[in-house]
Amino acid sequence: MHIGVPKEIKNHEYRVGLTPGGVRELVHHGHRVSVQTQAGAGIGCTDADYQAAGAQVLPDAAAVFAAAEMVVKVKEPQPQECAMLREGQILFTYLHLAPDPVQADGLLKSGCTAIAYETISDARGGLPLLAPMSEVAGRMAIQVGAVALQKANGTTSGGLGVLLGGVPGVPPARVVVIGGGVVGTHAARMAMGLGAEVLVLDRSLPRLRELDEVFGGRLHTGYASLDATEAAVLGADLVVGAVLVPGASAPKLIRREQLSRMKPGSVIVDVAIDQGGCFETSRATTHAEPTYVVDGVVHYCVANMPGAVPRTSTYALTNATLPFVLALADKGWKAACAADPHLARGLTVHAGAITHEAVARDLGKPYASPSSLLS
Repeated sequence: MHIGVPKEIKNHEYRVGLTPGGVRELVHHGHRVSVQTQAGAGIGCTDADYQAAGAQVLPDAAAVFAAAEMVVKVKEPQPQECAMLREGQILFTYLHLAPDPVQADGLLKSGCTAIAYETISDARGGLPLLAPMSEVAGRMAIQVGAVALQKANGTTSGGLGVLLGGVPGVPPARVVVIGGGVVGTHAARMAMGLGAEVLVLDRSLPRLRELDEVFGGRLHTGYASLDATEAAVLGADLVVGAVLVPGASAPKLIRREQLSRMKPGSVIVDVAIDQGGCFETSRATTHAEPTYVVDGVVHYCVANMPGAVPRTSTYALTNATLPFVLALADKGWKAACAADPHLARGLTVHAGAITHEAVARDLGKPYASPSSLLS
């Protein structure tokens, strides 16, 4: 199969779909790989590195899309990329399609087969291609939250002026993490490492028990009832939204009225913004302008947080995606999905139809069952 890797064009996105090592594995399996020139510049990999791994370097995205039978990316295709997709072509990338009707229409119109990283599952019920970026985003949430709390960001966008870990004689910041999954666990770990007082809220008692066993008395846990969530958020200095419903839009957990009663200068970091965000006042931002203020509360809602640390993120992502890229290239999408029900869960668009039930529901589109396509 001919695999194409274009340069990412989303604002301040420096990751790339494959590392040179990933290219070498594909070439070793007998596949051809075309990479857009400078696609790896953001992770410190040159065109020569990709050529040494066996890739052909092409001058622009149009050439890559035209040559490829399967396009491997990181972020969802932008409108000009959707226009280059074609019927029968495979797109393998993060889609986060539920809150993005414009992208959905572009993919449906193209006739391509789009498989989403974020809904591929594993035998334990996890999301193995979302996990590495969730780990990065969870850890970054505390870094960016700590910076956003600094007063020096300006009178209109400056935070409360609190140091996460405090100092002797001054208490640390209160950090509330809503959601105890991969993002929430890594956010909590980072916040505790910086000395903050951390509370994780979740509705899964088994998950709260696991967190208590891992972190012991250093971490506070709570059941995420409406009352407990509201009380925790109103008293917090930093709130991390880390709730995920696979494939679907994120639930709105904090309403505008509640936000107005938070501490002026407190910070919320909405890691769920890719799926629409879990705060009513959330709207996607970019690394160029990452924050905005509503009712005195600083919002950080960057939709591609791991793009700020592209080298770490790309190598972590390729480690996770490469087995699936190889399966799709070796067998074709239909045989690969038929052989692996976990991969089949990533099938989201095919030949003008939505093939993921939660996505179809949230977009108000007709749903086509993947089983009917694979039988």
